[in-house]
Amino acid sequence: MNILNKPFLMSAFTIGILTLTSCAPIYKCGEQAPEKKICGKRLQSVVSERDSLCGTLATQHSVNDKLMADNKKLQNKLSGQENINENQSDQLSQQDKDLQNKEEMLRNMQAIITRQNDITKKLNQTLRDALVGFNSDELTLEIRDGKLYVSMSDQLLFKSGSTNVEPKGIEALQVLADVLNKNSDIQILVEGHTDNVPIKTAIFKDNWDLSVARATSITRLLNEKYAVAATRMTASGRGEYFPKASNETQEGKATNRRTEIILSPKLDEIMNLLNSSEQ
Repeated sequence: MNILNKPFLMSAFTIGILTLTSCAPIYKCGEQAPEKKICGKRLQSVVSERDSLCGTLATQHSVNDKLMADNKKLQNKLSGQENINENQSDQLSQQDKDLQNKEEMLRNMQAIITRQNDITKKLNQTLRDALVGFNSDELTLEIRDGKLYVSMSDQLLFKSGSTNVEPKGIEALQVLADVLNKNSDIQILVEGHTDNVPIKTAIFKDNWDLSVARATSITRLLNEKYAVAATRMTASGRGEYFPKASNETQEGKATNRRTEIILSPKLDEIMNLLNSSEQ
């Protein structure tokens, strides 16, 4: 039998069409296929995810902008701090330099003071040896505050109410002048002192007047008779206002009636150091 005849071929084609047609789903008018629904849902999901990502990205941009602004502020602050630190470093360096200069000046001053104290001690010993013939109630020597105090009593120098130096006092002043002329760097301050017994004469108004006149008399004698330079000496009167002892006793009064010749090394080196530090 010939299966390729025309009637059989048409029958087979018809059966195949019917079979295919019967397997395909039938949709009503206006109704979407499930595949389209699935695709629509997926599209909506993707759009939603995109919108969410866009929102997140915008938020991240905002955060990044804030971080960049904060970073810029921090950089400016750090730059300012670096300038402050640099200035502070310069200040500390200058302060350290100033401190070193002051320490050096103090060391120099200490060396000068030590040298002056040595001079004072040597002068004290020299005068003690030279004035050995005078009694302690007539003349005493004492070092105070780096200065040598030669204290001469009125018993040695003056009669009551007088400014004329007695012969034994002149002997003591001559010995003193010889030592001073050999030590030209010593400054000399002559101070007159009295007790508290009032005095009022045609010449002296009070004890203050008397103490000044006695100091001037000794200064003049040292200069005119023994050639001690006037530029080295200062005369002053303290009156009764700086007693060494109580004026309640005769012994105290006798102690207070004195002339102090205060000897000190020149302070030129120290003054020069102080002046140089201020420049």
